[in-house]
Amino acid sequence: MKPEEILPDLPKSKAPAQTFEEPKYLRELVADKTPVCVKLTTGDEAEGWIEYWDQDFIRLNCEPDDPNLFIFKHSIRYIEILED
Repeated sequence: MKPEEILPDLPKSKAPAQTFEEPKYLRELVADKTPVCVKLTTGDEAEGWIEYWDQDFIRLNCEPDDPNLFIFKHSIRYIEILED
């Protein structure tokens, strides 16, 4: 018997809205002081390492002569790990 014959009218399950992987990933980046490039929705980029994060933003520690940045998460397109 095929599975659709056994349970023909069950709806397909949706992907979860939250996977809760973000805190784990950010915690690892902070602990290792991993160099990252943060790409913003505006197309701008900032490089450094993530010093702190919470529900709404990250704090990016940049090069010694550059300012440290507070970046709202809703402005982040993606975070790319930089190779040493």
